[in-house]
Amino acid sequence: MTVSLAGDNTKKRLVAIGNNAVYYEDLAVGAGEWAELTTTGNAIDTSDRLMMFEAYGKVFVVNGAKLKVADFQNTKIATADVGANPPDRGNILTAAGGAAMIVDYVTALSGAVTIYGYKTTTADFGTEGVTGTDDDGNAISFTTSGAETAPPHWYNWTVYGNDTTNYGSMPAKAYIGCLSGGRCILSGNPSYPHQAPTSAAGNPWDWNTNRTTADRATVIGSGVAGQIGDVVRALIPARDGQLIIGCATSMHIMIDNPAYGGQMVDINGTGIFDSTSWCFDGDGNLYFWGTGGIYKLAKGAEQVENLTATRLPTLITDTGADPTTHRITMGFDGVRQGIKVCITLLADGTSTNYWLDLQTGGMFPDTHATAHGVYSIFQYDANATAYKGLLLGCKDGYVRWHVDTEENDDGTAIDSYVTFGPIALAEDGRDGSIEAFDLILAGGATGAVDDATVQVWTEDVAETMLEDLIAGTSPQLSMTFTGPGRMRGAKRRRGVRGAFAGIKIGNSTISETWGMEKLLIDGGAPGRRLH
Repeated sequence: MTVSLAGDNTKKRLVAIGNNAVYYEDLAVGAGEWAELTTTGNAIDTSDRLMMFEAYGKVFVVNGAKLKVADFQNTKIATADVGANPPDRGNILTAAGGAAMIVDYVTALSGAVTIYGYKTTTADFGTEGVTGTDDDGNAISFTTSGAETAPPHWYNWTVYGNDTTNYGSMPAKAYIGCLSGGRCILSGNPSYPHQAPTSAAGNPWDWNTNRTTADRATVIGSGVAGQIGDVVRALIPARDGQLIIGCATSMHIMIDNPAYGGQMVDINGTGIFDSTSWCFDGDGNLYFWGTGGIYKLAKGAEQVENLTATRLPTLITDTGADPTTHRITMGFDGVRQGIKVCITLLADGTSTNYWLDLQTGGMFPDTHATAHGVYSIFQYDANATAYKGLLLGCKDGYVRWHVDTEENDDGTAIDSYVTFGPIALAEDGRDGSIEAFDLILAGGATGAVDDATVQVWTEDVAETMLEDLIAGTSPQLSMTFTGPGRMRGAKRRRGVRGAFAGIKIGNSTISETWGMEKLLIDGGAPGRRLH
């Protein structure tokens, strides 16, 4: 499942691809309801790599040799014979009945032609004569072969009129795409993996690199628009028209116009995993899965910070993700102020997931059912408040999102917990003790909150204690606290001894929730401490 957004000036639609079909959320039907876009004769291949991006009221689909357009803005008309003077892009066509459109794209420049354009009138095109004037002042005249077709449309993405002489050639294959600086930018062609061809600025149908104007099409990485010299894995449109190019072992920033004096700046220290393994937070900082962990590139910076080097130094090797077999997706959740990180095995949806909390800096495991393995993440700024949020395209074909009020996961209990440790119970690795525990649960005096269980493990060696805690078996202590707030007589005077302690607090009962404000621990001698 791949998710993207398309929209015109007044509407926003969610577009999803799965099971070799294209679906969109049609606001005319109702928010949250889906319609299937007819793709007969122009199928996509979901067994191959696929991604898409929004531009100019359309979604551009990049699927190897299959380059497609889902057009939500233009009206379609057709003629059996366009005449001697086909319309140029931007020409105004007027029908005998009063309908008018601004031409955006045509499928050919002679004979039978399909024309896509933005309609500027309430009157509709029918079977009638259409006239206009082309860019050279020549008269356009043809007769339509039937009534207009309203959007959305699905068609092949080619150069304007399929005229390679005047409009150049698109890449034979592409697996990566984005919009940056008004240009559609593609990459991933196996024959030229270090290059990123671009369309002309403001024109997704013009790929002619032989023009001399500043808005012409170009090829980033060809030497004319900066050298890359590495396999491109991600194209990341950043602020002010800048483009971040993520490669297998390196990162680069394309600053300013790549066809007119643009500069390529190198970011030292890492490469990127794949085309979906990145996201921006609400302040414009970039987060991505790199060769040594999860990195942050602050807004305006040119050097990266490894966020997991000290906290999870073996994250990459422990995960064992391979771009040929796994997909890593990342998404910023503005409501919860954190980054959702999903590492999914493409073959069966098995996943390892994390929550990177931007408020505390913590990195927390997040478990999904196998059928719910995430293949794509998208931050959907829907018109309807109920549908805003971080959407997850899952292995079973469903699009899901997190709901704070839900107390189970499709009937399955949610095992929610937090751990603390290793906690040194004395100085210099000597044995110490914890004499009492007091857990203050959230919810206040009258708020609804369920019980929480506190489990404690102690060992002489910190690593052994962590292994016990992760395994979750045979804790030295297990106590249940009742909320909300501080239960009467809550302090439990039950002691444990050892050099290092680990504490797990949580609830795994179906349809129950919990929250905590504070954990109080009384330490004992020798080397008395209060934790």
